[in-house]
Amino acid sequence: MNKVVLVTGANSGIGMALCERLLSRDTEGLQLCLACRNMYRAQAARAALLTSHPTAQVALLQMDTSSISSVLTAAQEVKLRYNRLDYLYLNAGIMPNPQFDVKAFFKGIFSSNIITMFATGEGILTQKDDVTSDGLQEVFATNLFGHFLLIRELEPVLCQPDRTSHLIWTSSSNAHRSAFSLEDIQHRKGTQPYSSSKYASDLLNLALNTHFNKQGLYSSVICPGFVMTNLTYGILPSFPAFVWSLLMPVFWLIRMFTNTFTLTPYNGAEALFWLFKQKPESLDPQAKYHSLTSGLGNNYTQPRKMDIDLETSEALFEKLLQLESEVRKKLKEKQKASQHLHSA
Repeated sequence: MNKVVLVTGANSGIGMALCERLLSRDTEGLQLCLACRNMYRAQAARAALLTSHPTAQVALLQMDTSSISSVLTAAQEVKLRYNRLDYLYLNAGIMPNPQFDVKAFFKGIFSSNIITMFATGEGILTQKDDVTSDGLQEVFATNLFGHFLLIRELEPVLCQPDRTSHLIWTSSSNAHRSAFSLEDIQHRKGTQPYSSSKYASDLLNLALNTHFNKQGLYSSVICPGFVMTNLTYGILPSFPAFVWSLLMPVFWLIRMFTNTFTLTPYNGAEALFWLFKQKPESLDPQAKYHSLTSGLGNNYTQPRKMDIDLETSEALFEKLLQLESEVRKKLKEKQKASQHLHSA
């Protein structure tokens, strides 16, 4: 039986590295679906995967997790194509317009906090957020709510009798409780929407296990470590490329002292790949699975307890359900209005 695997944000970085690793392990037994916002890039990614694995089954799906209608349309398409999903990798994410605090950075470099600062971005990164056409905060919609809606829509193919399915979230070491507030789940008021959205995905992971384990659906969350991807390069857009080349030896040196500097997307995908090989029911829903790389470059995965609690995760789950029904109602009204307009 083929395993059906859907990966969001699959055309670059960690998502693409994961697809490559999955196909290297088992080309024949996989039906891989790359869910991407940009179809031109998705086609390029598919072509690259098929170059190294010519017999692989790689399908494409157009989906922008920041857009409600795009997620709903994509989910319908998935249900038409597949009668079940074995793995759903919730990997798409954005960190828009990061503001880099140079003063805090140089202060941190000469302090005992240097490794933490590099590993988590704490204190040196703030972001400016936008609002989507659905009226939602863009980071919240892309990183969390779009994925939540996708899971809700795909329940029929995820929850099947006598089978297990596995949701796997790409979180971050930047997921700080201090950035998140139940009173402001979309993070309209703060300056750390990315951190807030990642902490929310850690909380949601716990709630999903509470609600769906009995139906055979399990959820896990990973941290890829500090990886050089387009997201990372976007943090310092004013840095010319050669500066990154100069910084690389520094990063390699830091790796001798910390195992969180995975640096490459291949290494960063380690925990995502490791989870593919585990029995989901044997995993700890309160643990975040970290991709780690030793000073000598060996990859391994390690669970670390998350700073989350059941009560907050339940409260977030309820708020997301409430927001979902509001969003669906709005969408129906919009569709009615446009139908009315066309028939008039």
